[in-house]
This record gives sequence, structure tokens and C-alpha cells, in this order.
Amino acid sequence: MTRTLLVTLFVASHLAAQTAQDNAADTRRLVTALGIHAGSVVGEIGAGSGELTVAIAREVGPDGRVFSNELNAERRKEIEKSVAAAGLANVTIVEGAPSDANLPAACCDAIFMRNVYHHFADPPAMNATLLRALKPGGAIAVIDFRPEGNEADVPSGRSKDKFHGLYAETLVHELTSAGFTEATAETMFKGVYIVVAKRPPSQ
Repeated sequence: MTRTLLVTLFVASHLAAQTAQDNAADTRRLVTALGIHAGSVVGEIGAGSGELTVAIAREVGPDGRVFSNELNAERRKEIEKSVAAAGLANVTIVEGAPSDANLPAACCDAIFMRNVYHHFADPPAMNATLLRALKPGGAIAVIDFRPEGNEADVPSGRSKDKFHGLYAETLVHELTSAGFTEATAETMFKGVYIVVAKRPPSQ
């Protein structure tokens, strides 16, 4: 088995099975990076089964809100069940679209996503809706990973096995091109990083 295949399998298995420990660590990382606190309004893009949605909803408390965005209908049902099981009343589940977060304008103090951005086939369109959904001065955090080899030539190729992922430098460039500022990238562990950026206060 080649080294490339081994690394690919390792990354794939890690992403497919986020543990409770992973979720707790990412929750703390996002709370710190985005300044999330009681009363914050936060959006999650591509929430999957809702593990981070539930964790962040607990952080913002009853005076805050989480908009939990998910494209897949079955996953939205899973989020609904997870939220109900946690006894939370501060989560709004949102049907996402491939190029539109479908969030209200200026609704969020912060937005985040984990292992989702590289699936965007039209980053400029999606990023425009994310920028619009943030309040002026609000922040976005994107957790994603680098491809093992070269990056795909077009965004639609970033979810393909051979090119799975994107470079942090590309993500910073695309967010900046969309109007975000103060974009910074930090490596979390090998191949995985977090990028944080802001909507300008006067925009």
C-alpha cells in the first residue's frame, strides 16, 4: 500500500468518524476563535448530524441562537432529533442550497463550518451569502484540510478523491476576494487547518 493511499485513508477515516473528544476540542477552538459567548447568534454551515450545532447551542445559552444549515434532508432530521434529545429550544434548522446559505441578512455574530468548504462548487456565490449573513464586524471560521497532492484546478474538483481538500492559502484568497478581511490561517494538526476572517465593521 502506497504512502499516499495510507495518508488518504487516515484523513478519510478521521473525517468520517469525529469522536466526542474531537467535537469537544473543535467546540473550544471555535468558541475562542469566534468570541462566542452567552447570547451570541451563530450559524453552522453543513451541520451534518448536528454535533457541533448542539455543542455551540449550549455555549450561547437560551438568550442566544444557532442557525443550523444543512443541504441533506435526512441530515436535517438527524439535527432535529439531536436538538430535541438535548432539550434545546434555541436552534433554527435551515435548508441549505449549493450556492446559498439561506440565512437572514446580518443575522449572525459568527459563522462556522467544518470539512465543508471544499465541497462548494461556486465559492464566490456562497461566500457572498455568508458575508451578507454576518453582522458588520462578525467573524467566520472554516476548518478544512489540504489535499495530499495537488489542488484541483476548479472548485468542483476539490471533493474528488485525487484532489480532496484545498490549500489554506486558496481559502484565504477566496474569502478576501469576497470582501472578508483580517483572514488568518492556523494549522491544527498535520494537513488540517482553521481559517478565521471578518466582515468589515463598516460594510
